[in-house]
Amino acid sequence: MASKSSKKKPNSKRSNSKPAYSPMASPKHFHLKRFFILISIMLPVCVIVVLGVSSNTSYKISSDHHSVKIYGFELVNEFPHDPRAFTQGLVYAGNESLYESTGLYKQSTVRRVAIQTGKVEVLHKMPDSFFGEGLTLLGERLFQVTWLTKIGFIYDTKNLQKLDRFTHQMEDGWGLATDGKILYGSDGTSTLYQIDPQTLKATRKQVIQFNGREVRYLNELEYINGEIWANVWQDSIKKRKEKEGNYLTGLQFFTF
Repeated sequence: MASKSSKKKPNSKRSNSKPAYSPMASPKHFHLKRFFILISIMLPVCVIVVLGVSSNTSYKISSDHHSVKIYGFELVNEFPHDPRAFTQGLVYAGNESLYESTGLYKQSTVRRVAIQTGKVEVLHKMPDSFFGEGLTLLGERLFQVTWLTKIGFIYDTKNLQKLDRFTHQMEDGWGLATDGKILYGSDGTSTLYQIDPQTLKATRKQVIQFNGREVRYLNELEYINGEIWANVWQDSIKKRKEKEGNYLTGLQFFTF
């Protein structure tokens, strides 16, 4: 049964601030936000797997002279999940397991989880002063960033032993993804960073726009088939962009 309390980050200047601008503000959008609350309620007790791309549920709108597709999704499965885990980053690792970064001060962890059972197979407890955030897997190394800092960590995939600590050039640590060669990072602004995984230096910055306005609060990131998928904090719409462009190519509505 779903928990009745949605996940929220601790009160702070960031968490108390509401987005000054939403790129898809409309009556339909505000209706969708109520469904986003339901998703937050469900996350502590299950991992929800969706199939997002379906030609039968997509249509196009025009933006900045580029075609933007609107996608629906299909729910394909649900899996058990630790209700105490404050999920911030999630990576499919193959072999029926996930790597997960969890947040909250004094409770943050990196863990490997069996998908079918939700059992935590390996767990690394982070120092109490860090709030775990975005996580991505590149080769045999897990990269993680932390909230309200410019500090990140690198872990071994086998036993989650901490291999290194690094300082990045983003304003904050929110989301991470990779195309298998470089890292992509977000810091809660409209900027998408490209990061060299060897030096951990930012090699490129792109300000993401929709209809001539910046898309702020870029949060969790995924790299899928040459596109960056970005969750926008406090928004129920997933944004998609081409790897090399700074404009959106698709919007995906997640509602239940």
